[in-house]
Amino acid sequence: MFVKIWQLTIAFAFLCISSQAQLAEKEGYVSVTGGKIWYKVIGKGKGLPLLLTHGGPGGTSRSFYQFTSIGNDRPIILFDQLGSGRSGYHTDTSLLKVPFFVEQVKALVDHLSLDSFYLHGHSWGTALALEYYLQYPKGIKAIIFNSPYFSTEVWKKDADTLIKTLPVSVQKAIAEGERTGDFSAEAYQQANTVFAKNFGVRNTRLTSPWDTANAPSNGFIYNYMWGPTEFTATGTLKNYDRINSLSSINVPTLFITGEYDEARPATVARLSKLVKNSRFGIIKGAGHGTMHDNRSENIRFIQTFLQSLEKANKPIK
Repeated sequence: MFVKIWQLTIAFAFLCISSQAQLAEKEGYVSVTGGKIWYKVIGKGKGLPLLLTHGGPGGTSRSFYQFTSIGNDRPIILFDQLGSGRSGYHTDTSLLKVPFFVEQVKALVDHLSLDSFYLHGHSWGTALALEYYLQYPKGIKAIIFNSPYFSTEVWKKDADTLIKTLPVSVQKAIAEGERTGDFSAEAYQQANTVFAKNFGVRNTRLTSPWDTANAPSNGFIYNYMWGPTEFTATGTLKNYDRINSLSSINVPTLFITGEYDEARPATVARLSKLVKNSRFGIIKGAGHGTMHDNRSENIRFIQTFLQSLEKANKPIK
């Protein structure tokens, strides 16, 4: 048994070194069905790489620039999903299906020859991370679900709970918008602003010197797949639910969410219990934009989790 453990720890250490040797700081494009996706590798640390999947759908990776200090420990890999950010714009609904998003991640993993890595998702990116793991688990050593979304029904229930904490006028505006379907109404839009300020990014959205190119989000994709606002789901993900699949995860997993997040702490704590080897943490003072509202604590959770895994697998000298 001791020999087997020794062999496993040596193998883990070798994977860290070999993966890092193949991965230098760079950026480029990878061909996928429908076009090309843009990616960037940041950091020269010697730990296993961390691959980041952003939110949306139709969002961009630009918020992950707030995690660049993690590059001191390990390379971080960010990319824009097809149709948004530096991956360009499209309105081809035939491409807006979950399997196509999964294959984008696979194409990037293959392009970078990632034989061993960690996977991190934020918001919609957590659903994408889970979908990718379920399809291609090989090489994934741990997963981080940051402000997770796995079920529209659960997300909507959490949103309804949060809406009840807002002023009555806001509640009425949201109810009226959902009743009539007039999501462009001024009162509904103002209610959306109030909701976002309380549960989205509560403080100032941070900028980064790395964020130098025009890389807009894609509202068409967001509306087509999700809906007009975070609390109204009318798109193709309206019936999405992968909660039962969480029990299939067999790697160490970290669940983190903001204290005032749309992904409510009570819900995320419950979801974390569905994964055998999981940890859970709350990022103080943060809404859904955890990397903007409390960047230092968001990073601390990620680094502490990954460093603890690597320390546990460090070869005995």
